[in-house]
Amino acid sequence: MIRIGFGPQVCGDLAAGAAREWLLADGRGGYAMGTVSGLRTRRYHGLLVVAGDTPAVRWMALVALDPVLRLPSGGMVRLGTHEWSGGAVAPAGHTLLERFDLVDGLPRWRWRVGEVVLQRELAMVHGRACVAVVDRVLAGGPVRLSLDAMCTWRDAHGERGAHGPAPTMTPADGGVVIEGAYRMAGPGWEPTGQWWHGAWHREEAARGLAPAEDLWHAGTFTAQLDTGEAMETTAWAGELSAPPPPAKEVVAAARHRHQSLAAGASDEVQATLAVAADAFVVETAAGTAGPDVVAGYPWFGAWSRDTMIAYAGLFLATDRAEEGRALLRGHAATLSRGMLANTADTGQVEFNTADATLWFVHAVARHVAITGDTDLAAALLPALREIVDAHVAGTRYGIRVDPADGLLAQGADGQALTWMDARVGGVPVTPRAGKAVEINALWINALGAAAALADLVGADAAPFADRRVHAVAAFGRTFPAPGGGLYDVVGDPACRPNQVLARSLPYGPLPADPAALQAVTARLLTPLGLRSLAPGEDGYTGAHRGDAAARDTAYHQGTVWPWLIGPYADACAAAGLPVDGLTDGLVAHLSEWGLGSVSETADGDPPHAATGCPFQAWSVAELLRTRQCQATW
Repeated sequence: MIRIGFGPQVCGDLAAGAAREWLLADGRGGYAMGTVSGLRTRRYHGLLVVAGDTPAVRWMALVALDPVLRLPSGGMVRLGTHEWSGGAVAPAGHTLLERFDLVDGLPRWRWRVGEVVLQRELAMVHGRACVAVVDRVLAGGPVRLSLDAMCTWRDAHGERGAHGPAPTMTPADGGVVIEGAYRMAGPGWEPTGQWWHGAWHREEAARGLAPAEDLWHAGTFTAQLDTGEAMETTAWAGELSAPPPPAKEVVAAARHRHQSLAAGASDEVQATLAVAADAFVVETAAGTAGPDVVAGYPWFGAWSRDTMIAYAGLFLATDRAEEGRALLRGHAATLSRGMLANTADTGQVEFNTADATLWFVHAVARHVAITGDTDLAAALLPALREIVDAHVAGTRYGIRVDPADGLLAQGADGQALTWMDARVGGVPVTPRAGKAVEINALWINALGAAAALADLVGADAAPFADRRVHAVAAFGRTFPAPGGGLYDVVGDPACRPNQVLARSLPYGPLPADPAALQAVTARLLTPLGLRSLAPGEDGYTGAHRGDAAARDTAYHQGTVWPWLIGPYADACAAAGLPVDGLTDGLVAHLSEWGLGSVSETADGDPPHAATGCPFQAWSVAELLRTRQCQATW
């Protein structure tokens, strides 16, 4: 794996260190997350964030374990870093932070105070809501080390204040249980129980959200450590009466797991991406059939569109085909009126997507093509027939094949059914109702994929193949725009990346056309992916910044989406265009924001600073898949 590390120039610079975030995932949708500097810049930053029955529901638990050194000279030095609503940064432990490294995917800090050097390592137990912290004195001992346990128990999307009741604390062996929800254990526990007021989250302030909360100082763990000795602390939810393994063992197991995930990678970048991909594959507490995919950390849960777009990268490019098989079968079992649910992140199951189901067909076809799993093809062929029949007959939100031309139309008032789904005040920013170019490319691809799978298992492929021939001819008549390129939606010639899918899908509607592809992407391609709208088009917005309304307005109006590098690379390969160096910008990005991972979005204008979720499933998956494919193109 790439070893991502920073010295004092970044660690001691609060802005630089706070702009780079690390993530550890527990394999259930929970996580630990923070910054290089140790500053909590988001309401989502903490050492233990616990997933509920689904990844969309998470609870902030242990916020921080702030180290406090009591030196042989009698002095006391606090190594935490907090920003407060009054503008002060206190303590300012980042100024003593000598080194931060991401080693085997695990974060490691090293502080120096005179002759004393303290190192911290973190890890999570895979499959359990548990974090382990190992603090080791590397030089200058003996010293007395204390850890201030800063706690809460709240919805991860919110805040908690001192105006409400204080968290309950129940003594437990070696520590304490907070709110009956999670337990902490370590040496020398002494309860405190007091509020620290006005912790400030600068990223939330920049996003126009409530930026301040109060933290509960539950108490302190303390140990006397000589050089080479370590203090081990753990926190866990779930089975509170069943302590996890010692913290050192948790760290060693996590390191071994990451090394195993990376073992088959072709180079260090692919190894890093394989570990990054693992964070998004989860088994949920609800006990669904097979794994699921977290769309992005820290605020997304499971979205079927994201899952199916990311499928090949997360499962097939990482030798996890058996897990993927279970996922595909599980999703097929949830079909309703020929559609996959979009998400339950909003608090209820929603089916408001015109493309997730078609991406599912694409994922099934890719799985069978790569693995040769004809049993899965036979098992899922009835589901594919159900999907095609429902789309022909018509299903939710006006999704229906036009019998006149065989193309797929969609749209309903107040809905944005394609991946460009942002709404402001309930009004879609890019509604794209009608016949959208990528929806029809995906529809034609789905018909071709279903025909190929039917033929593979000896079933009748003609109904699928005949429909595809009809739709391909209609596509060729309908979508070419007068000025070149393709209509984004019939009648709308705006230059968007959706038309790239018409030339990237294996059973897509158009043959390779290098000139057409180059003309479109000359306006859209950036080092981090494709813009969602070309500069100069009406509504183009080059910065994905500001409050929720401003960000949602810009979301698909010029903002760069790294996941689109995958379809673009596929189209280039099909057209015989060079792909060398295509992913270099995204590889450099691995050390720029979400460390070892790829962000959800970036500004449309240079220098294309990252925005959105720092850790996004389809961004990681498509970079991983694209780099793997580059070796064979």
